Amino acid sequence: MKTRKLGQQGLEVSTLGLGCMGMSDFYAGRDEAESVATINLAVDRGVTFLDTADMYGVGANEELVGRVVRDRREWVVVATKFGIVRGPNGDARGISGRPDYVRQACEASLRRTGLDVIDLYYQHRVDPDVPIEETVGAMAELVTAGKVKYLGLSEAAPDTIRRAHAVHPITALQTEYSLWTRDPEDTILPTVRELGIGFVPYSPLGRGFLTGQIKTPDDLAADDTRRNHPRFQGEAFGRNLDLVREIGTMAADKGCTPAQLALAWVLAQGDDVVPIPGTKRRRYLEDNLGALDVELSATDLARIDEVLPPGAASGTRYPAPSMESVNR
Repeated sequence: MKTRKLGQQGLEVSTLGLGCMGMSDFYAGRDEAESVATINLAVDRGVTFLDTADMYGVGANEELVGRVVRDRREWVVVATKFGIVRGPNGDARGISGRPDYVRQACEASLRRTGLDVIDLYYQHRVDPDVPIEETVGAMAELVTAGKVKYLGLSEAAPDTIRRAHAVHPITALQTEYSLWTRDPEDTILPTVRELGIGFVPYSPLGRGFLTGQIKTPDDLAADDTRRNHPRFQGEAFGRNLDLVREIGTMAADKGCTPAQLALAWVLAQGDDVVPIPGTKRRRYLEDNLGALDVELSATDLARIDEVLPPGAASGTRYPAPSMESVNR
């Protein structure tokens, strides 16, 4: 497994990470034994970068990741997040970047994971009611206290990133980025590259849509949150399915799977880019890892740009209320 550097503070991780959210929340189906096996296989295959958050499964995902990696700590970089507040039953309670909440959330994440230190600690969403300087100032105190090694932001706008970075070096910015979500190319990627901040794309497979495995909305279980996403609904679903068919054709020409082509494209966007495709099954993990062997030529990349230019996807990536909290 090759590695890539995130930021300029010394963090080095596997070229491909593993998003663990779906093991505990949002997507239908739970199989803890398979999730544990998937994380262990990932580490066996050299994946050192695991991504979780305190709101995934209302803490259950952090507990899961912590149990699996505790005996393999020296090989694993654990990233977790705070800021999206949920009640014990999973009910949404807003966003908080208050300094006292930052400290409480960190202590809770350390307790759930069982780790002595969090490797990369992200603010999950920016709190519009708390100056970013106050939030990052509290996060910086956690670094000084030895409870956190590196700081990150998620779904932050360029001005917010600059202000945060002025308080304490930001090592990584996480945001959605894939063949059907290319808006970070406009201002976010240029900003983080100017500042020397690493870029961590989540949902690099378009929440599974780009794999070609989802043929109809009925392929999603009734409790799958993707049913509420505009890109998975109505006419937008049909138009997006046409794009996925184009990806499938290009993948066949390259002798790889659609998922591998989509991930290879993200990986080709720069050595400062470390995608974290999520999966809870070993067979999909193996498929994703195959992307590391797919080399895209300049001709391949030009063809992909022609078929899936920025803005090609139909529908917003989240329902309207959630869109208000991204790129903020």
